[in-house]
Amino acid sequence: MTTLFLRKAAAAAFLTVSFLSARAQEWKPLFNGKDLNDWYVKIHHHPVGDNFGNTFRAEDGIVKVRYDQYGDFNNQYGHLYYKQPFSNYHLKLEYRFTGEWMKSAPSYTVLNSGVMYHSQDPRTMPVEQDWPISVEMQFLAGLGDGQPRPTGNMCSPGTHIVYKGKLDTRHCINSSSKTYDKDEWVKAELIVYGDSLITHIINGDTVLQYSKPQIGGPVVNNFDPKQKPDGKVLSAGFIALQSEGQPIDFRNILIRELKP
Repeated sequence: MTTLFLRKAAAAAFLTVSFLSARAQEWKPLFNGKDLNDWYVKIHHHPVGDNFGNTFRAEDGIVKVRYDQYGDFNNQYGHLYYKQPFSNYHLKLEYRFTGEWMKSAPSYTVLNSGVMYHSQDPRTMPVEQDWPISVEMQFLAGLGDGQPRPTGNMCSPGTHIVYKGKLDTRHCINSSSKTYDKDEWVKAELIVYGDSLITHIINGDTVLQYSKPQIGGPVVNNFDPKQKPDGKVLSAGFIALQSEGQPIDFRNILIRELKP
């Protein structure tokens, strides 16, 4: 009986370790640390694939967003899209704001960036479309004025969400996160269950939850009307890193697909 018990215990331990190892192996890097070959660039005023001013760069194992080859910012909002769409997943990455904000960019873009999800395919965007129809996990840093400035917020270019059980048409909803400073690496996680529950996590704390992302509302301009059927619930789409006038770094970009 003792031998049988030990054998069963050993088998259970082996299966547990194997299961945990298998789960760990489910994480997949979206960024290989070397190049942007698995990504599409779309910058306002430019066609898909034109990485104007070398805005997005793969250097030192980091995706860097820079503007040193720009003149006037000229509302050249940009996004770097991973090559395939996702539906149910857990995304995690680290970001830090750095460098000097472009003074010709709109003032709200100071220490402001984000990651878009459930985005339209960038190849469906006209040259003059400014933002992708998507939902954003917005990243902000403190302005050094002692005022709170949470990060991990929700913004909705061309979309709406259901918040606290009701359709919420505000463009942005603040999270409950702490304020983090410029040049500080912050860990962000986004857990997406298709068209149902969405969770934002900052440095291990759940800071915002909502549901039912759907097409609707303003903020996006010069889009193809066929791409914006208002009221359509979004259950999948592309993931994109944002550029809007503030240098920022992204690293350790990982995804694990989930069961619905």
